[in-house]
Amino acid sequence: MTALLELEQVSKSFSTVSVLKQIDFRVDAGRIVALAGENGAGKSTMMKLITGIYPRDEGVMRLGDREVNFSSARQAMDAGIAMIHQELNLLPELSVGENIFLGREPTDAFGRILWSEIESQSRRWLEELKLSIDPKEKLANLSIAQQQMVEIARALSMNADIIIMDEPTDALTDIETTILFEIMDRLRQSGKGLVFISHRLGEIFQICDDIAILRDGQMVHQGPVAEISEDDLIRHMVGRELTDQYPYEALQRGDVRLSVSNLVAHNVKGVSFEAHAGEVLGFAGLVGAGRTELAKAIYGANSVKSGSIEINGKSCRLKSPQDGVKAGIGYVTEDRKHEGLIQMHALSANMSLTGLSRFLNRLGILDKASEREQIEKYIKAFSVKTHGMDAQISQLSGGNQQKVSIAKSLMPRPDILILDEPTRGVDVGARREIYTLINTLKSQGLCILLMSSDMPELLGMSDRILVMSEGKLTGEFSRDEADQESIMRCTVAEHV
Repeated sequence: MTALLELEQVSKSFSTVSVLKQIDFRVDAGRIVALAGENGAGKSTMMKLITGIYPRDEGVMRLGDREVNFSSARQAMDAGIAMIHQELNLLPELSVGENIFLGREPTDAFGRILWSEIESQSRRWLEELKLSIDPKEKLANLSIAQQQMVEIARALSMNADIIIMDEPTDALTDIETTILFEIMDRLRQSGKGLVFISHRLGEIFQICDDIAILRDGQMVHQGPVAEISEDDLIRHMVGRELTDQYPYEALQRGDVRLSVSNLVAHNVKGVSFEAHAGEVLGFAGLVGAGRTELAKAIYGANSVKSGSIEINGKSCRLKSPQDGVKAGIGYVTEDRKHEGLIQMHALSANMSLTGLSRFLNRLGILDKASEREQIEKYIKAFSVKTHGMDAQISQLSGGNQQKVSIAKSLMPRPDILILDEPTRGVDVGARREIYTLINTLKSQGLCILLMSSDMPELLGMSDRILVMSEGKLTGEFSRDEADQESIMRCTVAEHV
């Protein structure tokens, strides 16, 4: 077989964190290679190295028999590498045709854009995907699935030798997926090399020739799909041992704090569950499973289409995060930089933001002495490392910023705390401190919802685990029942 792409001993680190460790990887002409691995295994970083977005620290990358060193995504594109992104990389205000040829517009001898050429060529690629879409249509008017197909048409129009597809079927219907697989098969037969990333294991066995599996930044398996079973694939993906870094404490759970019944919201499809005081209820699922959308719907940040939410036995209709705070819910977002904290403000202003009503006197005037007293209390209790409460939040490390984000959510004294990826981007020491804090809050009777893509974290800290896939609950496990393979099977389930 002829190698179109080869990585040899490629490594990549960010600061002191090693993300990819001496990776070997190969894509042959006329083959579709599945790239599998849990969230955080290193798949995205590896693809960004291949497509010129990140430089590699060590190792060699070859296209055919020549070594390449890309310094931009454009260089990779010009060398024959196209990528279909999971997050749409399109401009909604432009037309379909303009998006397909964005940055590659055909021009005449005077540099004028040939709009008729854009229209005719776009129509050709859309028809290839069996789409009856007008190339002049504004992209924003299309459905997400149609926009995804436009992204695919854009990649096909580049006539690349290597095409990387990152979760291309996530927004597609079964019919659209079938059409895409037919296109992939034709590309394979024409000698192209494809990299296919999908959390739907059935798709891997259906369309792929080879498989490469990443775990914790290392390539743990690469070979023909025909030589691996689904059980072996799952075992390679999750083959890690839990350690004592998870200081779990077993407590007697209390009354029901939160009851969710048949909740329907954006990417949430009829979810029902109960959570108790003194309990850590974990939520597992891959990217796009609906965990964050569920958290935001409960908190009031996402609108609820139907279903009900009860807090301490009382029905609540939450239309905003302010309603969530008043109802006794604290929420720590997965994106502390853009959603959780105001980077240009001081630690003190961030920490007390959601709890300011606690510090108003009878005249509605802020009692600054009381506010600063509580801030000092949390700084000490959470061991926040800072040179003062007036330090700008952006000057703190990721772990200390996360502690401030958690303290901010606790300032209004909630009964329910939602933690969405609470240890993302923090070091091992800060992780341990956050886990200890979770135990403390649990012992105080808080009901904690833990959304995490870190499987050992969920298994190590949860009393129960609910599993989500495609907006639905697909499994429930007690602490004693839960194991990585069982949970992984539910995370890739396509039907309840």
